[in-house]
Amino acid sequence: MAEEIYQESLEIELRIRNIPFESKPPTSASYKSRILLRQYFPDIVANGGILVELKAVARLLLEHEAQLMNYMRITGKSVGYLINFAPIGKVEWKRFVL
Repeated sequence: MAEEIYQESLEIELRIRNIPFESKPPTSASYKSRILLRQYFPDIVANGGILVELKAVARLLLEHEAQLMNYMRITGKSVGYLINFAPIGKVEWKRFVL
């Protein structure tokens, strides 16, 4: 539930700043050049190709980073942001480039 609240708030901020984005767009993945039936729904795709994965956890862990890197690989996106809204009094984020 907290992630959904943070997502909606971030979407408002992106609109205010006129940053183009899509919220939970269906995104195809492929395996050996074949499109898979199952789709991935990233939290946000900004500027047409930046994956944004939102978290609301005490702190970011390596498994969260691995999750985003896997999403980037299967979607062919080269830039991703992992944003954590849960630490009290701050926002924790990391940028990843393949």
